[in-house]
Amino acid sequence: MDEYDGRKVRNICILAHVDHGKTTLADHLIASSGGGVLHPRLAGKLRFMDYLDEEQRRAITMKSSSISLRYKDYSLNLIDSPGHMDFCSEVSTAARLSDGALVLVDAVEGVHIQTHAVLRQAWIEKLTPCLVLNKIDRLICELKLSPMEAYTRLIRIVHEVNGIVSAYKSEKYLSDVDSILASPSGELSAESLELLEDDEEVTFQPQKGNVVFVCALDGWGFGIAEFANFYASKLGASANALQKSLWGPRYYVPKTKMIVGKKSLSAGSKAKPMFVQFVLEPLWQVYEAALDPGGDRTVLEKVIKSFNLSIPPRELQNKDPKNVLQSVMSRWLPLSDAVLSMAVKHLPDPIAAQAYRIPRLVPERKIIGGDDVDSSVLAEAELVRKSIEACDSSRDSPCVVFVSKMFAIPMKMIPQDGNHRERMNGLNDEDSKSESDECFLAFARIFSGVLRAGQRVFVIAALYDPLKGESSHKYIQEAELHSLYLMMGQGLTPVTEVEAGNVVAIRGLGPYISKSATLSSTRNCWPLASMEFQVSPTLRVAIEPSDPADMSALMKGLRLLNRADPFVEITVSARGEHVLAAAGEVHLERCVKDLKERFAKVNIEVSPPLVSYRETIEGDGSNLLESLRSLSLNTSDYIEKRTPNGRCIIRVHVMKLPHALTKLLDENTELLGDIIGGKGSHSVKILESQNPSLGENVDPIEELKKQLIEAGVSSSSETEKDREKCKTEWSKLLKRIWALGPREKGPNILFAPDGKRIAEDGTMLVRGSPHVSQRLGFTEDSTETPSEASETALYSEALTLESSIVSGFQLATASGPLCDEPMWGLAFNVESHLAPAEDSETDKPEHFGIFTGQVMTAVKDACRAAVLQKNPRIVEAMYFCELNTAPEYLGPMYAVLSRRRARVLKEEMQEGSSLFTVHAYVPVSESFGFADELRKGTSGGASALMVLSHWEMLEEDPFFVPKTEEEIEEFGDGASVLPNTARKLINAVRRRKGLHVEEKVVQHATKQRTLARKV
Repeated sequence: MDEYDGRKVRNICILAHVDHGKTTLADHLIASSGGGVLHPRLAGKLRFMDYLDEEQRRAITMKSSSISLRYKDYSLNLIDSPGHMDFCSEVSTAARLSDGALVLVDAVEGVHIQTHAVLRQAWIEKLTPCLVLNKIDRLICELKLSPMEAYTRLIRIVHEVNGIVSAYKSEKYLSDVDSILASPSGELSAESLELLEDDEEVTFQPQKGNVVFVCALDGWGFGIAEFANFYASKLGASANALQKSLWGPRYYVPKTKMIVGKKSLSAGSKAKPMFVQFVLEPLWQVYEAALDPGGDRTVLEKVIKSFNLSIPPRELQNKDPKNVLQSVMSRWLPLSDAVLSMAVKHLPDPIAAQAYRIPRLVPERKIIGGDDVDSSVLAEAELVRKSIEACDSSRDSPCVVFVSKMFAIPMKMIPQDGNHRERMNGLNDEDSKSESDECFLAFARIFSGVLRAGQRVFVIAALYDPLKGESSHKYIQEAELHSLYLMMGQGLTPVTEVEAGNVVAIRGLGPYISKSATLSSTRNCWPLASMEFQVSPTLRVAIEPSDPADMSALMKGLRLLNRADPFVEITVSARGEHVLAAAGEVHLERCVKDLKERFAKVNIEVSPPLVSYRETIEGDGSNLLESLRSLSLNTSDYIEKRTPNGRCIIRVHVMKLPHALTKLLDENTELLGDIIGGKGSHSVKILESQNPSLGENVDPIEELKKQLIEAGVSSSSETEKDREKCKTEWSKLLKRIWALGPREKGPNILFAPDGKRIAEDGTMLVRGSPHVSQRLGFTEDSTETPSEASETALYSEALTLESSIVSGFQLATASGPLCDEPMWGLAFNVESHLAPAEDSETDKPEHFGIFTGQVMTAVKDACRAAVLQKNPRIVEAMYFCELNTAPEYLGPMYAVLSRRRARVLKEEMQEGSSLFTVHAYVPVSESFGFADELRKGTSGGASALMVLSHWEMLEEDPFFVPKTEEEIEEFGDGASVLPNTARKLINAVRRRKGLHVEEKVVQHATKQRTLARKV
């Protein structure tokens, strides 16, 4: 390219459910526009973008990879992404680097669970989507549908996809309306109206040209425009008018040569929609002519003649009718032309896309009372933001790059020619020493400026704040870029410089970046917003080397794996185990295989999965008013503990929080951590929340505050009068939030006690401060007025004990009484009464240990005892599972589900096919090996996809003992009662953690036998 033109660039990712044909579609686009890297005959069979051995063996994509294509005078960066739920993090990395998305949907299977996920990801990242309906040939060959039935099916799929997108649009629309009405003026300005009128029409309309119908395996596809241009001369109508009429209820009347709507048709007319008559019926005729043994071959000849197709005679004389059909169809309706012309026309270029993606990429910051802020730093940061918004590719503009992931490739794959070899031979950094056989490249997109090989840049972490100066220096490093490459699937093409708007691979950042980062040519640059992942890594296993001498090799391998995989999490547990967290079984298998064969190269022992549980108390938290009344410590329903030296009495009351409130606290853990940690009150406030459902000018703290009030009352089932009373009581209680736990941001609340500072018996109450309520804005940050009591030594001692009480609460919520798992959805009220020390007791604190430690332990024990008193229950994580199966395998499938303690939600037959879709909840603890057992039980006739859904309380009492006559009759006298499910789960966790388990070693002493073998 002599002159770089950003408007001739397109960055596109292919998104879809697993096995809907992404990589096959990519093959055909590469074969036609990839510069000869793939022969057209191998397209669809080679799966060029799946270059890993594991991907070829399993026939699924496991990582996002990019390739550069040329179409006419356009340059396209095509990113293929996985469809499997385990690798959805790779979808996030692909979506961040793209401006547009090709959303594939299988015409037979329709919209699936992962289709929802990828459409949401595209919406979050503000990508412009185009719809590709794939596998149209299966409607003809497999389902044997008539053209009219196929048309009905296609219309239903387009409606369904539009429904998903419009749900996201309306969610944003409603939040925008709320934010505008909540504004001080309360009036709709012209700007506001423009914002609200965005939701006028549905997203995907074939007549607009952003929907194409394809068969990726056979290499053909078409949009409405191709047929409109062909029929324009035949019917004597304009191509534009035909394009609008070839979809929907439009009918052609041959007598009058008019296109009419359904109402204008005469009664009893057998006219078919124009899409059926002019598009689908000719396709069906070509298929029947080619594939039926007695098919009319003249139809094929007519197509070849009408469109002047140049097909070699030997291809037409092929004995396999499928090959003949493929030869005709791929030349008549070339797939790559249909898809790439749509991409070029309907997907935005980087300059247009970054202008409206900027609120997502770099959220707007506003200064709040910051007199000490350096205005020059702020001005430069704003200049950088403007450069990103304009996608400025001039050489003097600041260079900003986002690295969405690091990926490892073998050193032998790196191009080694000319001065690149010299530069790489000259490397003398940690990067080249530590990697040995593996080289780490950064998968990146340039948002502004020009990136050059050898350039020095700043590597900025997500927590960096240019206004903080010295305190923020730990989040920024300076690095030199060694080489830049254009990605061609597995191949790499060295380049010396790349302009804004392009996707590139960068070498030399291995030691500086772990997962993702922002690169900038200036220090004064805000980091680009972090990527949002749809799920979190939930499958955890402990790993250790088979030979303890290989521990150092495993440690090195884990560091490399952590850098190479954007989603894996590696931690060291409290017991010293190395815990590897993956998204699912397939992801875990891939990680372990990579460790063994690429990164650590040692034999590894993998433990059974470590399942996380939570602990709570009985009840659903719906009767909030009663719980609030009982929270008053005047009732006798509390646990009392005394410190060993007898100076401090601790009383604890516990209540169950409503489910909606618990869920809200759990979902907003990161935001609460930022607010409580002090980031929310810093001089810079992020107006755009990372939650895409919020409007662009909604303050996330205010929104969270409003939701906390509503969530507390929404689930209560009282009358309107009681509801108001409940809201008042709850609002009072929200002003007393002392801390959240565990780790200061969990779904459990510690309330500050509300009582007299000095009791009648002379003891002093440790009041605490509503620290969290002040941060959230429920109460003013006011200090207590000094009184006579505050001058005493007892008062100052009470103040020092506040942190001990909070620490005791944190310890208790981090490890509950059942099996040392975190607590879930509980509120604690802790009253600590401190008695004055006697002169004769001055030596006692030394005897019993430090007093603050005694208080901490007493609070922890009291909280755990309070939970045990209130009938504790275990909470387990649940997967939402979508299963597809033929009717004959429904029985075996239900048998597998019942063995796994699954709860079936619904079962429905897919319209237009004989397949059943079943939705169920499966406990995470029962999900391991579920897919294999399902395949075995149904002879491969059923498939399942699981995604983490929610936490659910197990109703069974782990300490159940039959007491009533009915229970004794049903379960026996208690001696022979088998442990229930809850007790089994608790015992398994306790055994794994090395805690005491109450179980009989000898079950029946009379039946013991020796091990002597009787012949």
